[in-house]
Amino acid sequence: MNTSIVIADDHPLMLRGLTDFLTSKGFRIVGSAEDGNSAYNLIVKLKPEIAILDIRMPYKTGLEIAEACQKNNLPTKVILITFDKEEELYEQAKKYNVYGYILKEFAIEEIEICINHAINNKRYFSEEIASYLNHNSNNKPHNLDQLTRSELKIVKLISENKTSNHIAEELSISVRTVDKHRSNIVSKLKLDNKPTSLAIWASLNKQHF
Repeated sequence: MNTSIVIADDHPLMLRGLTDFLTSKGFRIVGSAEDGNSAYNLIVKLKPEIAILDIRMPYKTGLEIAEACQKNNLPTKVILITFDKEEELYEQAKKYNVYGYILKEFAIEEIEICINHAINNKRYFSEEIASYLNHNSNNKPHNLDQLTRSELKIVKLISENKTSNHIAEELSISVRTVDKHRSNIVSKLKLDNKPTSLAIWASLNKQHF
């Protein structure tokens, strides 16, 4: 087996746990780092077959390292470990040709399967993440379909905490028009008339806009 691996995580316990576990499984850990810059330097210098990286690290994130590896045609296959289930990060990981994306709470259970996939040029993404994302997209509020394109634009801006004045400016319409749209949206979504209700709803559902 003897696959060469670099591991980077800014949590020393996680780093040690993964290193010990993989060493016991016969993998060869050629370097470890606690921040993104050191991790990237190790990858450039040692060209390991696999790099297991925490997404959130000081100086460079796991995603930034994956992007740099792709840009510089480095042969190392990147596996990301994370607590994050955000769709945006997951999409970026796919864009940067990441071979694995696994949740930290399942890292020990899944890392070996993930590495074996990567060695065989296959990708492995935690089932937990896939089911979370599917669950989220299935939970799309059904009354969203009733909103017009202009209303959806306004809801999206509300979800970004923009005020009516900002929205009016951005869409080149009057504040009165924005307020009229807002009250139409509130009645279509059957929200109560409290001033904050629409902002809270928009913020909770922003992944659907």
